[in-house]
Amino acid sequence: MRGLGQSKGQSKGTRNMLGGIRITTRCMTSTTLGTRTLGTLKPCSALSSYYRDASLQSGCGRHDLNRCSSRYSGGRSLSARANASGASSIIGGSGSGSSTAHIRRLLDEGLSTCEGITKEYLDHMRRVEPHVGSFMPASEDDSDTTWEEKCLEEARRMDERISQLSPEERARAFPLAGVPLAVKDNICTAGVATTAGSRILKNYVPSGDATVVKKLKEKGCIVVGKTLCDEFGMGSTTESSASHRTADNTEKKKPASTRNPWDTLLVPGGSSGGSAAAVSARQCAIALGTDTGGSVRQPASFCGVVGLKPTYGRISRFGLVAYASSLDCPGALGPTVEDCAIMLDALAGVDPMDASSASSPLPPAEGYHAAAVKTVQDMMDEGQGQEGLLKGMRIGVVAQTMADDGRLDSRVADVMASALDHLRSLGADVQMVDVPMFDLGLPAYYITAVSEASSNLSRYDGLRYGNRAAGSGSQTDLSLMEAISENRGELLGDEPLRRILMGTYTLSEGYGEALYKKAQVVRKKVQNEMLETLKSFDIILTPTAPTPAYRAEEALLDPLQMYLGDVMTVNVNLAGFPAISVPAGLVDDNGNRKKLPVGIQFIGAPFEEAKLLRVAHIFERTLDLPLVPEIAMP
Repeated sequence: MRGLGQSKGQSKGTRNMLGGIRITTRCMTSTTLGTRTLGTLKPCSALSSYYRDASLQSGCGRHDLNRCSSRYSGGRSLSARANASGASSIIGGSGSGSSTAHIRRLLDEGLSTCEGITKEYLDHMRRVEPHVGSFMPASEDDSDTTWEEKCLEEARRMDERISQLSPEERARAFPLAGVPLAVKDNICTAGVATTAGSRILKNYVPSGDATVVKKLKEKGCIVVGKTLCDEFGMGSTTESSASHRTADNTEKKKPASTRNPWDTLLVPGGSSGGSAAAVSARQCAIALGTDTGGSVRQPASFCGVVGLKPTYGRISRFGLVAYASSLDCPGALGPTVEDCAIMLDALAGVDPMDASSASSPLPPAEGYHAAAVKTVQDMMDEGQGQEGLLKGMRIGVVAQTMADDGRLDSRVADVMASALDHLRSLGADVQMVDVPMFDLGLPAYYITAVSEASSNLSRYDGLRYGNRAAGSGSQTDLSLMEAISENRGELLGDEPLRRILMGTYTLSEGYGEALYKKAQVVRKKVQNEMLETLKSFDIILTPTAPTPAYRAEEALLDPLQMYLGDVMTVNVNLAGFPAISVPAGLVDDNGNRKKLPVGIQFIGAPFEEAKLLRVAHIFERTLDLPLVPEIAMP
């Protein structure tokens, strides 16, 4: 691997690796990529400075819940509205703003059925989908049954199961009955194509569900579709899902992309951008995503929804298409914190199929929803004033994330300032806290992630696993390495190839010690420093992303700038801590008349999701934000 512009043992290998290299290579063994030009990686002074400075050396209002304007309702989601026939709208929430709680009320009061709820969501999805592109197209099979018919049949079966149950029995057995669920395309779903956005898995249909899907279906959810994601979860824009473009490269078709429901010229974030956009556009009630370095929280911020990344091990990873196994974590997306708390109740727990799932500490006996959301409601019902809801809560704002160094967009800084004032008005003790290792998390994260990706993706060679490139099987004159090179070079996209190559470099002889091992030292130091900070504070607070949503295709022109967008979120994955992104404000879209949502990130101590959800719920409920994009209006 010395041909990357670096002699063996040279100390600045990382800077050269990530800046100013044009890669055209035919690699060998497990990283065979084929003769393929990945484009020029432009030098980025900001990222270069991270590596230069770090050196990776050891030691180093309360809502008026009944208020409803003609355009927005409840501040959090769509209210039940009268349609042309006088019936109430199913999509969105009423009162509390929670879509799942609203659906439960509709069923309990006999105002709708699981089939009726599913049908209305599917109709709305069909109307909005051409503008947003959240979902993978339904896979074709030999049956005459369409995807919509399958969803409605599943809903009818759920209606039959709950018809003889009382509301109390239904709440215990099927708390998510009839709730439309979207699933990210890198999470396995039985009998439904799971491609991870890659052409090399285009025809892969799992025989079983991932544990997270299985648990939600057992609680009554109806899977209404698979959502787009960046290929293998590698990206921050959801613009590189290549799995349903033709395998014939001569047609030069662009990868599929999802657009932001608030402005379809902008990206929704990624790599769980399809799931976040689907929730934002009310194409589903809740969605599953995966979070390796912020892939649930960043799109949640861009799309104006809530994104929860739990403690590593709190939710099973079984059935996820692996990217970086020590960082990957399933996550929940919903219109409100309450929706995410309800999802976590169903998802949390040990899984014998996943050795990394945690058997202790156990989730709260009463459940996360009761411990977080219901506790807050009880406080409000008892007449406690808004100014005391967070009394005694200590919140530390990471000073490095608020530095005036050009990284933080001024609009995001303004939202953060307003959010801090709001938290203080709720009684919280808000202070700036210095976390010196925070800035070193980004380079340590990318070295770790690309190294693990290089290993995990070695299985996709078209021989042992994955599709085979057109024509490669008939060319008997190809050697084994040439056949693998042909398959990987043709069927993997630019970003996976780029990260495989970088990961192979960081693990190669002479660089494993200099790069990967020292990145793990930094990772441990980041974790320890965050733990020490959380001994003095209940919650750590940062912006979720340094900017609001940006124009489509901008990040594809400069991948390093896209990597820098993860600076606020990657430390949480390195440490394995829980975090949640909650919408905190709306900002101008740089000259356009449209508004864009901006989220802030609450970070908690390991396995303290209940406290994290309670603080986030109080912040959300006492903030009056119109968070339904116009495209979602019925």
